[in-house]
Amino acid sequence: MAHVNDIVLIYLEEKPVTFARIERIDPDVKPGWFRVKLFLLQLPLQSATWILREAYINGAEFTMSGKKMRMEQVVCPDDEAVSPDGQTDGQPAPDPNTPSKSTDAKVIDMKSLLKKR
Repeated sequence: MAHVNDIVLIYLEEKPVTFARIERIDPDVKPGWFRVKLFLLQLPLQSATWILREAYINGAEFTMSGKKMRMEQVVCPDDEAVSPDGQTDGQPAPDPNTPSKSTDAKVIDMKSLLKKR
């Protein structure tokens, strides 16, 4: 089951629409149901409280206003590089502080930019 402070990806009609952080999970008055407070990570920032069964919190599909919905817990990938199709190639991820050999990428010091103002 997803827990408080976990990040979930919310799907609407099988399409991912937003990420959310679970703020609270409290039992509802109906047995087997929970009040799940979500902090939606989108603009504008907002929160929502959904009343869900444990299976729905675990990723089972449910409906809301006749629309298919589901939540999927997001897990941070390992330090291995991940290709666009989601497959790992077994190689460690490149160091973000090392410029790429194929480009002339530069590290920009954000503190120095802020001091100029």
